[in-house]
Amino acid sequence: MSTTTATSAPPKVEKKPVKFSNLLLGAGLNMFEVTTLGQPLEVVKTTMAANRADSFPGALKRTPPSSPTHINDPTSTPDYQGLIPWAWIEASTKGAVLLFVASEAEYHAKTFGASDFVGGVSGGMAGGVAQAYATMGFCTCMKTVEITKHKIAAKGVKPPGTFETFMDIYRREGIRGINRGVNAVAIRQTTNWGSRFGLSRLAEQGIRKATGKEDGQKLGNMEKILASGLGGGLSAWNQPIEVIRVEMQSKTEDPLRPKNLTVGKTLKYIYETNGLKGLYRGVTPRIGLGVWQTICMVALGDIAKEAVERLTGEKVTAKH
Repeated sequence: MSTTTATSAPPKVEKKPVKFSNLLLGAGLNMFEVTTLGQPLEVVKTTMAANRADSFPGALKRTPPSSPTHINDPTSTPDYQGLIPWAWIEASTKGAVLLFVASEAEYHAKTFGASDFVGGVSGGMAGGVAQAYATMGFCTCMKTVEITKHKIAAKGVKPPGTFETFMDIYRREGIRGINRGVNAVAIRQTTNWGSRFGLSRLAEQGIRKATGKEDGQKLGNMEKILASGLGGGLSAWNQPIEVIRVEMQSKTEDPLRPKNLTVGKTLKYIYETNGLKGLYRGVTPRIGLGVWQTICMVALGDIAKEAVERLTGEKVTAKH
């Protein structure tokens, strides 16, 4: 008696298309997020990381206010240093870079037999590295310069304008100067996207088990916010690399700071001067920033999705 073994062909791996509507949705949501609460939280986070002896209230007091005539008023609200143009350039371009590179990396990972989970994490990590070197390196550097140079104004000296500062750094240090700390940005982005993706999926699985939606039913907005918020908040475990990035890019004066900082030198310097606690300065506003990003992407995502589909006539396929 002969036995016939049926062999099924492996499923064909398809590359996810990168649509203009997806890019427009991502850019729009990122621009809204950074222009509302995103940049003030970024300013406080960076101020705490650059001035590691400060508490949260101390950083708020140090943060320059909207009106230059109220520099020493602790009740003044934080300003938006670095928002225009650097944060806007970053917000409007980083999503496009991530989508293009992550799509390619995930596709190639799957052609080598990677699962959906591993392929997604691989794509996110590759996209994060590409973000750092393509657009976020010089944008984060200039944002940090804008945020940390305000002490010049506190001394009664008018600080140079943002483009004047940019050209001064470029003339003195070239491309390397305006991209100072880019390796730290790359490490932050790849670990951030990899862990955020994985932790969000784990949180989503737990929510599905708790709510009985294990058969693929759609999660509600609050459930999405909870899953993504947990992933975003817990991914702040890599705050030390963010503090290192800020120190490498900071204009805060410190005669004890080594020259020609590398990631390793900066880690050693921060640990020796501020200990382990210093490496986690600014983690609270960073968690708050992650939660706000989640609310913008999830709660406002459906509204923005409908608007983009009406504008472009394309169906948005990006997840938010």
